[in-house]
Amino acid sequence: MSTNQPQFVNQGKIIRFAIIGFLILLLFLILTNTTFLTIEPGHNGVLFKRFAGGLKKEKIYPQGFRVVAPWDRMIIYDSRYNEAFEKMEVLSKNGLNIVVDLSFRYRPIAQEIGYLHDEVGPDYIERIIRPEIRSATREVIGKYLPEELYSTKREAIQDEIFQRTSQEMEEKHLYLDAILIRQVKLPATLEEAIERKLKQEQESLEYDFKLEKERKEAERKIIEAEAKAQANRLLSASLTDKILQDKGIDATLELANSPNSKVIVVGSGESGMPLILGNQ
Repeated sequence: MSTNQPQFVNQGKIIRFAIIGFLILLLFLILTNTTFLTIEPGHNGVLFKRFAGGLKKEKIYPQGFRVVAPWDRMIIYDSRYNEAFEKMEVLSKNGLNIVVDLSFRYRPIAQEIGYLHDEVGPDYIERIIRPEIRSATREVIGKYLPEELYSTKREAIQDEIFQRTSQEMEEKHLYLDAILIRQVKLPATLEEAIERKLKQEQESLEYDFKLEKERKEAERKIIEAEAKAQANRLLSASLTDKILQDKGIDATLELANSPNSKVIVVGSGESGMPLILGNQ
């Protein structure tokens, strides 16, 4: 009996060591996941202290390695720009159903994520952003006709929705970067009618452009003709008999100096101008 006693003692020690080792390993894993953590780039953290006043809204932790007490909790938010999409049916000014497909870019205001977490929480997209955008979109589009949304006023409508939504979101510690209307779907018959109207307007503008071009070309020809007529009148008024005789004498002298054979008869013209008879 004394021979087996040390064996039972050794087994008991092994079991105790195993239990202690398991507890140490479990404690290490717990501490590793809750105490030692890394805030990734583009993220910020806010600390919840369980026994020291709760959420520390003013203290924001940037990216990097952090050590947190195991009874406290670090809440991490993605502070980068993100994009989401929304598709909804709205009524136009004349009561027609319009399907609008839009996208929006947003991010939490990094230095205010403590207040965001305290007042809204991490599901702020569904609780704040989407409802605000839906409400503003219905209100703004309800003031316009379908053809305005389809063509001429889309950018103005887009900007108005953005202005209404961004102000409300900033009060909720969120920043809205842009709202983009990606697609507008109208009833088929209305869409075809609008496209025909736009085509006719384009053809009318093209016709007006051609008329304006022809008008300017006609004006140019009239101005050119009037200039030529005025030049001819001035030239005719300046040509006296004396000037013509001088021009004739200059031409005679120039021809006389040329190497071609010719006969010059002086004083044989009607005005006493010389006649030049060539050899051909």
